[in-house]
Amino acid sequence: MQYVDEFRDESATKNIIRQIHDTITQSWTIMEICGGQTHSIVRHGIDQLLPEQIELVHGPGCPVCVTPLEIVDQAILIASREDVIFCSFGDMLRVPGSAKDLFQVRAEGGDVRVLYSPLDAINVATANPEKQVVFFGIGFETTAPANAGAILQAHAMGIENFSILVSHVRVPPAIHALLSSPESRIQGFLAAGHVCTVMGYHEYHSLADKFEVPIVVTGFEPVDITLGILAVVNQLENGQSIVANAYPRAVTEDGNQGAQAIISKVFESTDRKWRGIGTIADSGWSIRDTYAQYDAALRFDTGALQVQESDMCLAGQVLQGLLNPEDCPAFGSECTPRNPLGAPMVSAEGACAAYFTYRRASIDEQ
Repeated sequence: MQYVDEFRDESATKNIIRQIHDTITQSWTIMEICGGQTHSIVRHGIDQLLPEQIELVHGPGCPVCVTPLEIVDQAILIASREDVIFCSFGDMLRVPGSAKDLFQVRAEGGDVRVLYSPLDAINVATANPEKQVVFFGIGFETTAPANAGAILQAHAMGIENFSILVSHVRVPPAIHALLSSPESRIQGFLAAGHVCTVMGYHEYHSLADKFEVPIVVTGFEPVDITLGILAVVNQLENGQSIVANAYPRAVTEDGNQGAQAIISKVFESTDRKWRGIGTIADSGWSIRDTYAQYDAALRFDTGALQVQESDMCLAGQVLQGLLNPEDCPAFGSECTPRNPLGAPMVSAEGACAAYFTYRRASIDEQ
């Protein structure tokens, strides 16, 4: 297995980029689906080292970015209750809701806590039996096993004051939706390595066959990403469209079947709305009836909230690869990390945040 330890090696990265230059003969548009890959690409300037015939566009693989506004507003509503301790990963606190964010709820006296694991929220629940403890369970297939495991743990321990506000989404239906759009220009995909670590990549074969696009499972370091791009370009130049694994040190075709079993025990598939994109069929998970007592949306009966996205924010087009962040008129002016109009400007995996942090900084230094 090549590049097991040298995945950040500069000479190896440059060598792979030279191979890409030597291979390409025409223009191709490739989407990296994962926001973590986007940040690595922009941070290391990989897209600027590639041949000009390659256009990299950024996909919706940022869980914070695609969490629908309605669920963010539900989180704010629940977190504002005096009887609730609301727990979340840190990058959700700055995501704007319709009127405020979770940071503002905390500033107004709400008990909003940043945790690193849903299992930590169970500890909070056992230490505060007089409070309802809610964990904001967002994410792709990567975080689903931990959230499912927390529900199983709470059930086994008989904890009654713990619940999860769930907003889980799945990658394969999103790829299907993107490629089904008449506006799509995507000719190849870099699939998210951490998602495939959990789920494998067996679901991607039908997508590659149906839409005749190569899909290459790719990691997050410079060598990983450039290897993935080289594999996609080789397929495109040779008229191939298969699924390949350029991240074998972490990914197998079948994935982590133990984690998949935990997910299946607790969650069932459902249609899910993606912020800025709309509803995608069978693209999410919801808590099964067996464990409905741990569903915060049911426990607090948040109901159907009426929401309105900012007219100035073009995050939906950015998440679909139709625009780069710098193409949005509000980027860097009306929309900044301090005053974001949309989640991609504040998420640790958001494309807008990546461009603002790395590209804008380099421009300001000139």
